[in-house]
Amino acid sequence: MAYRLGIDIGGTFTDFALFNEADGSVAIHKQLTTPDDPSRAVLQGTAGLLAGHDLDLAAVVEIVHGTTLVTNAVIERKGARTGMLTTRGFRDVLDMAREKRYDVFDLRLVFPDPLVPRRWRGEVDERCHYDGRVEIPLDLAGARATLTGLVEEHGIESLAICLLHGYANPGHEQALREMAAAAYPDLMVSLSSEVSPAWREFERFTTTCINAFTQPMFDQYLGRLEAGLANLGFTGRLFVMSSSGGTLTPGTARRFPVRVIESGPAAGARMSAFHGRVLGRPELLSFDMGGTTAKGALIRGGAAIKVYHQEIARAHGFKAGSGLPVQSPVIDMIEIGAGGGSIAEVDVRGTISVGPHSAGADPGPACYGRGGTAPTLTDANLVLGYLDPGFFLGGAMTLDTAAAERAIGGQIAGPLALTPARAAWGIHEIIDEDVARAFRIHASERGFDYRGSSMVAFGGSGPVHAMGVARKLGIPRVIFPAAAGVMSALGLLASPLIFEVARTRQAFVADLAQADFAATFAALEAEAMAPLTAAGISPDALTVSRQLDMRYHGQGHEIEVNLPAHTTVDALPALFREHYAAVYGAALLDAPLVVTTWKVEASAPPPELATARPPAAGEATAKGTRQAYFPGGYVPTPVYDRYGLGLGSAIDGPALIEERESTVVIGSGERVQVDDFGNLVAELTNNEGTSS
Repeated sequence: MAYRLGIDIGGTFTDFALFNEADGSVAIHKQLTTPDDPSRAVLQGTAGLLAGHDLDLAAVVEIVHGTTLVTNAVIERKGARTGMLTTRGFRDVLDMAREKRYDVFDLRLVFPDPLVPRRWRGEVDERCHYDGRVEIPLDLAGARATLTGLVEEHGIESLAICLLHGYANPGHEQALREMAAAAYPDLMVSLSSEVSPAWREFERFTTTCINAFTQPMFDQYLGRLEAGLANLGFTGRLFVMSSSGGTLTPGTARRFPVRVIESGPAAGARMSAFHGRVLGRPELLSFDMGGTTAKGALIRGGAAIKVYHQEIARAHGFKAGSGLPVQSPVIDMIEIGAGGGSIAEVDVRGTISVGPHSAGADPGPACYGRGGTAPTLTDANLVLGYLDPGFFLGGAMTLDTAAAERAIGGQIAGPLALTPARAAWGIHEIIDEDVARAFRIHASERGFDYRGSSMVAFGGSGPVHAMGVARKLGIPRVIFPAAAGVMSALGLLASPLIFEVARTRQAFVADLAQADFAATFAALEAEAMAPLTAAGISPDALTVSRQLDMRYHGQGHEIEVNLPAHTTVDALPALFREHYAAVYGAALLDAPLVVTTWKVEASAPPPELATARPPAAGEATAKGTRQAYFPGGYVPTPVYDRYGLGLGSAIDGPALIEERESTVVIGSGERVQVDDFGNLVAELTNNEGTSS
């Protein structure tokens, strides 16, 4: 039998999903993440999972891996010593940024420092026009002297080459790379014309610097992982999840680590879209809460929304513009510091605040018994009775209820003169409201009305909080997939190989000839397909989609226009007006149309992922009861084993439904039922979308 393995590294736990291609069964596992070297948790967890099922790694034909390693390296500034070469006169672009205030009323705004300090940036003599014409030839000898200073005086380990109009004419950047490779063969080099070949130099420069900053670290990590897997007997194929919901070969991921910034969360969003298509619910909210963060994504028309920009390392968690811009394809998500490890405290106002700081895996929440003393969300949920201290991770880990009560009592309940239960409920409710508020903002900014949609909830902590969040948002239905606690790991196995290319080339639509239009897309298609064909995928099996960023002449921002197959230049005006009206309500301007950025996505066929069905219908029988807190106090609450629930089984709340890696909390007056695919589907009643 052949197996496929999905591995998702989170801030607290590393999740594993082992899929049996013969019968569709899934074996799951959670392992505490090892922050000092995440590959250790991957290798230990892989060996433990396989040993528990009497398998060796030779039976695994494919491993798909998602990780937050690149994101964390940028946030924690733990990347390589990075230098930069740029066009003379543009050394300070990283500092000047957009000169835009993300909060016009805050006189003490804080922005993240550039990853490359000014003293490690060198200027070279060269200049190209926006259309690629060379105005000043490249002074290669002068550039070599500048690079020598950066390497020998400042000890840079990686280099970002960011020329002003490198996206329009990559020749000078390519010549600089060849010079650097000849002079310093061990120096890693990132070109802006390859990493982010689009206009707007601040975003392009910053994206390229992030790529260069993380490339040595990520290359070393993948090397350790590949060597460790080989030692365990792995001879199959390894893939890395990208931020855009597809997978990459290790070689491509090494070249473009910036493309795996949102690696794990993207897999969860893709799996939510998969469930939505199977269930005939194309409009969804994807809600993932783990040990460190909560992520939300909107599923529209059966697919996650994809964008070509994001921000990381925000100085202000909710303020767009307060972080470092990344100009690469990514599933559009909102991310907040809310998870099982989120630390609660009494703030200067004398109220409870929770997050964004997390206890992580080491030392972890107080109840883990690993030296943590700060009260966390997991401690609160344990005190509230939602978690079974003897059945955490299916009994593989025992939680210390007394330690959780001491942490909450001493640091929250005592100072506020509350009982530990009321303090724990306050922590729980604050997280629910924080997540709901983030969803409201994210959905309203994108014109998404979620009130008639369903929510897909997953992650280790997501099922505990999903019903509370849904009540606050007015969402009528919540879907809890099987293996919800490791759904991102399972989503990795449903993700096809994908590679996207976006390149800026400005042109008036009226000036475009059909031959030029077709030739430009043909070149981009060849570039997008190359990494996939190199991985052994037949060109005939690839699906190619095309988009254009377009605007009216004189406007400062563009809209993305999807192009049907065989679109011609003559069809562009009508397509643009159709998309423009969908975004702005009307398309009444009479102005020339401009194409700014050309985009191509090449994707391989998605893998098959038909999971096993649950047993036949039968009466749901509780395996026991425990005291759990709901508004009004503790009540005896029936506890059900999810693995024993058959098709059509219905449970009325209040109730707790446990599986190895997560617990579903159902409130009073609510009902959950097992559908034909083994999902738990909860219908909310008297749902008014309040925040009480």
